[in-house]
Amino acid sequence: MNLAISERVELAKLCSSRDWSKAIRVLDSLLAQSCAIQDICNRAFCYNQLELHKHVIKDCDKALQLDPTLLQAYILKGRAFSALGRKEDAISVWEQGYEQALRTSADLKQLLELEELLTVAQPGKQDITFINDNHVADPKLSTPVSESRLYANGKSNETLKHQNKYNTSRLFQEHRDASEIHNKSTDNFDTHNRTSDEERSKSSMSLYELESDTNGKTCENYKSLNVLCDGSKLNMESADASENSSISGDNCDIGLSDQTSANEMPCGLTNGAHTNFDKPSYASDSCNDLSEKSEQCSKSSVISSISSDITESDCPPNNTSDIHNEISDETKRNKKFCVAKISKAKSISVDFRLSRGIAQVNEGNYAYAISIFDQILKEDPTYPEALIGRGTAYAFQRELEAAISDFTKAIQSKPSAGEAWKRRGQARAALGESVEAIEDLTKALEFDPNSADILHERGIVNFKFKDFKAAVEDLSACVKLDKNNKSAYTYLGMALASIGEYKRAEEAHLKSIQLDRSFLEAWVHLTQFHQDLANSTKTLECLQQVIEIDGRYSKAYHLRGLLLHGMGEHRKAIKDLSIGLSIEILNIECLYLRASCYHAIGEYAEAVKDYDAALDVELDSVEKFVLQCLAFYQKEIALYTACKVNSEFCWFDIDGGIDPLFKEYWCKRLHPKNVCEKVFRQPPLRDSLKKGKLRKQDFAVTKHKTALLLAADSIGKKIQYDCPGFLPNRRQYRMAGLAAIEIAQKVSKAWRSLQVDWKHSNRSSKNSKRARRKERISMASQNRGGADCSTSSSSETSASYGITEDRSSSRPKMSWQDVYSLAVKWRQISEPCDPVVWVNKLSEEFNSGFGSHTPMVLGQAKVIRYFPNYERTLDIAKTIMKDKLFVHNKADEIIDLSKEGKSENIMHAKSCDDLYEIVGEDFWLATWCNSTAVAGKQLEGTRFTLVKMGERGYDFAIRTPCTPSRWDEFDAEMAMAWEVSCS
Repeated sequence: MNLAISERVELAKLCSSRDWSKAIRVLDSLLAQSCAIQDICNRAFCYNQLELHKHVIKDCDKALQLDPTLLQAYILKGRAFSALGRKEDAISVWEQGYEQALRTSADLKQLLELEELLTVAQPGKQDITFINDNHVADPKLSTPVSESRLYANGKSNETLKHQNKYNTSRLFQEHRDASEIHNKSTDNFDTHNRTSDEERSKSSMSLYELESDTNGKTCENYKSLNVLCDGSKLNMESADASENSSISGDNCDIGLSDQTSANEMPCGLTNGAHTNFDKPSYASDSCNDLSEKSEQCSKSSVISSISSDITESDCPPNNTSDIHNEISDETKRNKKFCVAKISKAKSISVDFRLSRGIAQVNEGNYAYAISIFDQILKEDPTYPEALIGRGTAYAFQRELEAAISDFTKAIQSKPSAGEAWKRRGQARAALGESVEAIEDLTKALEFDPNSADILHERGIVNFKFKDFKAAVEDLSACVKLDKNNKSAYTYLGMALASIGEYKRAEEAHLKSIQLDRSFLEAWVHLTQFHQDLANSTKTLECLQQVIEIDGRYSKAYHLRGLLLHGMGEHRKAIKDLSIGLSIEILNIECLYLRASCYHAIGEYAEAVKDYDAALDVELDSVEKFVLQCLAFYQKEIALYTACKVNSEFCWFDIDGGIDPLFKEYWCKRLHPKNVCEKVFRQPPLRDSLKKGKLRKQDFAVTKHKTALLLAADSIGKKIQYDCPGFLPNRRQYRMAGLAAIEIAQKVSKAWRSLQVDWKHSNRSSKNSKRARRKERISMASQNRGGADCSTSSSSETSASYGITEDRSSSRPKMSWQDVYSLAVKWRQISEPCDPVVWVNKLSEEFNSGFGSHTPMVLGQAKVIRYFPNYERTLDIAKTIMKDKLFVHNKADEIIDLSKEGKSENIMHAKSCDDLYEIVGEDFWLATWCNSTAVAGKQLEGTRFTLVKMGERGYDFAIRTPCTPSRWDEFDAEMAMAWEVSCS
């Protein structure tokens, strides 16, 4: 009890000297001992003095949960909403308080104050004139709040006598309050503390009483000095507050997480750590992320979404003259608070400077803010709030190591500073330290388990680091606590989509948009959701909404261009990408994609121009570097194609005309430095122009061409996969159809030629020794090229497959490779950006092996295109494991599954987790097939691999390795199959 009394005496002294920061710390200590309603309100009042409006709201909510009839909490909460520019919320809160006052036995003064607040906020409803009565409040105090007392715990005469011993009874001189002070009531405490904290409740005091007359005088009729233009009163927090303090935290959206408004993310700056700033932009996305405005989580970060609690004014500590100039001489003579005296106090100076530093951070003046915090820290190097403030400023400047250092010092100085734990977690996340980041945010939650803000932050960090299940858990908990958190809903949508919960994901995205129809980030994420599902109609609708919200949002045009490109609408895509580049001229994604579109439609000069522009862009990420590498390779392919565009189709031969090392580096997306030094470069486009090779193409459509194209389109549609994730692509349809027609024509002609040869052979069987007439079978396409034109070149440089001649029988022969080479060529021109080449015609490094990787599960994400094969693949894998009783590890060593009852558990496995637990390490197994070329021989088919990723994820994939030995076996099998089809 003695400790509690001494703390309350200290609290009285701190409030008398206006040292609100330290007062908050004392109240934190008291609340840690006992959750008294008055102490919660006292802390809300202190937060109000520092303009930490969101903390005011948070504490008022806690108080109202304990006692819904607490009028002062309604007053404070409404004022906080008003200061944040949320007028409708303020009015709603005041109306609730007013209704409570009418229904219960309430303090008439507080009831009148609520009525007055509503009248000012809704001037059309009542007409009440406010009178100053020549009483001037301390400019550091909020208006009617200063005259109104906090919810008062009952205080006995004994307690008051004790306070008198410490010379504090002067704070309770108003006779109108005495009856309530003497009224003893334990109902104001949490019910769990009623007995144990009875004595402590007697010693708690109201800071409103303490503030009502710090000089032994009262200010009963003090009214607001200023009224905001929207009708809400202006809280005067400093001597120059009349000019500066109306800036709303909602308008200080400095750091963005994919365009999330600061006020939409509640922040729980706890334990007196009142340096809560707008959310920093130092955490970048990678989602992806997300979009310049949609992913400014990709500048964001992407990772963080620290919210803005406050609206800070630049409040010099000694400029009291501003207030004096605004008050009449008569008012000055009659004022009852000494403004000048307050400004001289050192503790007030610290709070003013702290407030100024916070304001400078919110205004983006990070260097100036750091200099202010430096001054404070010279006087007190362990001042936690200043350390948190300076750390946040460093974080905005991307000096993350310095930021982490300051946050760490703040934690060392005050281990209970939840805000420091949270911000250090965000900074660590920005550095990619996911484990440490989650640990810090989890620690922050220990101090405030019901903080929607911290759950929101941790959910985003979990999402960024691909722990989607944990992200869903955190974000779901967040939206239960804060049903209006639009950012949490849209991230929840992305996390749910990642784990295959598509219906719930769409509902979450739509809920975010329902909360704010102009929330750009949510529309962009919903766009990407529908695009991943290959729902082109809904994707285009969402993109139209994005453009209506912000017609200068370049990311929207890039996304629409990307969608149209994926649908084979290259000319339409070029229009959107050009608009995007008119907004952001050095957008490498738009440059590269537009270049590929020009490349696809044969406008090689424009394509080369855009590829060159992409190569000249200064880089700021690994992803952009990859695009630059691709731009180099694609430019070379465009130059090669330009040289062949007016030649016969058979002369277009990437596999034969392009260096194998170049193709390998292209496929692997490697740095082109070695390629530049070792391989032949294509001649510049001007050489093709000088030689007249690049002539204008003939786009005239004849009746025969129309019939051919319609047939090709009809056939090509049959290649469409009937599962989510695959966009319908008109260009791919047409090219696939033309490829099928050409293959059919050439195979048919080859077979007819074989039939003629067989008949001739049968007629001359008796004269088998007679030399057969040698003939050359023309395999020219009826649609492209002329006589003697084939899909391969007879030159030594050609590596494609052509028609060979069986010299033993003098019979020409078309191989399976000739057939497939036709399809490969059409696929190469259908989308030039896709590296489609014969794998056995790459460089010598082919001997080390190539292969395809088709993941069904990647980490915790269900890959939308391939996850439909998951159940079937898992069942096949279990069957093989049961039959073979072994698998292979990474080193290709055999893992025996016949012992310890493992074989019995295999068929009961329901997931990757179960299979991995049985085997105990990363492994692969292979399907098998019987050879058609060699009787009785079994061949290894495709492989299933299960590799652990992180703590909770797996890479479960279908892999098809391709080594020289496997290629030889494959070639023999395909040759036998082709022979059978030709017989």
